[in-house]
Amino acid sequence: MTSIKQFQVTFDCAEPKRVARFWCDVLGYVIPPPPEGFATWEEYDRSLSPEHQGAAACVDPSGVGPRLFFQRVPEGKVVKNRVHLDVRVGTGLVGEERLAALEAECARLVALGAVRVRLLPADDDYESCIWMEDVEGNEFCLD
Repeated sequence: MTSIKQFQVTFDCAEPKRVARFWCDVLGYVIPPPPEGFATWEEYDRSLSPEHQGAAACVDPSGVGPRLFFQRVPEGKVVKNRVHLDVRVGTGLVGEERLAALEAECARLVALGAVRVRLLPADDDYESCIWMEDVEGNEFCLD
């Protein structure tokens, strides 16, 4: 049996390039070079049918994290995500030290266009995290 080692996370969105830039800034990812045979992404885009134009991607420059892909869809987001990303900024931290790290990163991401939804305070089972939305309303957590 084959064991899959790589995967991609795909976002449906209205403005793929805008959402890709946001997530590059959040995660320290980069836009990959265009496909072989194309000097730019714009040139590649022009080779596609109109319904497939405008997609974007970002990758972890270290090659460790998953590739993120952003595709244009006509419909807007209408319900809560069934899957979301946890941006791990407080790993190993607890209490006030964790909250300070989460709040600092939250402020940075809000400046990039994210929206803070609410703090989910620590309880008997979980440490605190902050529920947020990206530039198109996709939920994610600062964890």
